[in-house]
Amino acid sequence: MGTPTFQPVLERIAEESERIPGRGRPASYIPALAARDPRSFGMAVAELDGTVYGVGDWREPFSTQSITKVFTLALDLAREGDALWEHVGREPSGNPFNSLVQLEYEGGIPRNPFINAGALVVTDRLHTRTGDAAGELLAFLRSESGNPDLDFDPQIAASESAHGNRNAALAHFMASYGNIDNPVPALLDQYFRQCSLTASCADLALAAGFLARHGVRADGTRLLTRSQAKQVNAVMLTCGTYDAAGEFAYRVGLPGKSGVGGGIIAVVPGRCTLCVWSPGLDERGNSVAGVAALDRFTTLTGLSVF
Repeated sequence: MGTPTFQPVLERIAEESERIPGRGRPASYIPALAARDPRSFGMAVAELDGTVYGVGDWREPFSTQSITKVFTLALDLAREGDALWEHVGREPSGNPFNSLVQLEYEGGIPRNPFINAGALVVTDRLHTRTGDAAGELLAFLRSESGNPDLDFDPQIAASESAHGNRNAALAHFMASYGNIDNPVPALLDQYFRQCSLTASCADLALAAGFLARHGVRADGTRLLTRSQAKQVNAVMLTCGTYDAAGEFAYRVGLPGKSGVGGGIIAVVPGRCTLCVWSPGLDERGNSVAGVAALDRFTTLTGLSVF
């Protein structure tokens, strides 16, 4: 069935979103993020054929932050397949996303690709295979979103770098176990650039479409096998929202990935992809209005992986 039904659902969610009392607060450690208005709200849904519905600030670019970890994971998995899983696990961490303690206990193998340590390993491996992990990511996102103007924000990358001691420690620590190939400063530069990507809800909903199309890109070529696309969606469901993945699966019931810029992408395999953005975060680093909006979306449409 053709679904003009998404637009009214989005309008209703946006209307309800206005009434959410506590909207959380924007991430404070990066000045450019701290300055965003927690009342901002945008949401987009992209169907498999690239039709996009949106509401509110759905075309407003924001800082994607950890959402990019999904795309670097897919790009590396496409290149090296299962060998990646010898260097990073697939289990939820149950610890803050930048924990060193867990890493030591587990011999320098990060628990999953979405905690910072795991994302550093994935970026490192993609960089080894491409010579420019961030450039590869950007080219992919421009292509899938159809937006040639997508770019990194050098100011945000510089802010990340200035607060980058923990990530540097994680990278050096894993390097001591032989789990990092590239020089740590080069890796950190790649990683901070990757996290500084600015994109809109429309851009990200479209860019994530390959996960709803079981691994097939917008141009019809295959990036991932059906099985690999399922792996990425599974890791998103179990590890995509920091320490709140259980709560997110319970409330939303979709594979999702959040970032401290206030964005969340979510996937309904075989049907559509979503992106929601609102900069006010809860104590676990997830967008308050964003999680609520995805919760309402799955309730109102009955779409869920369960």
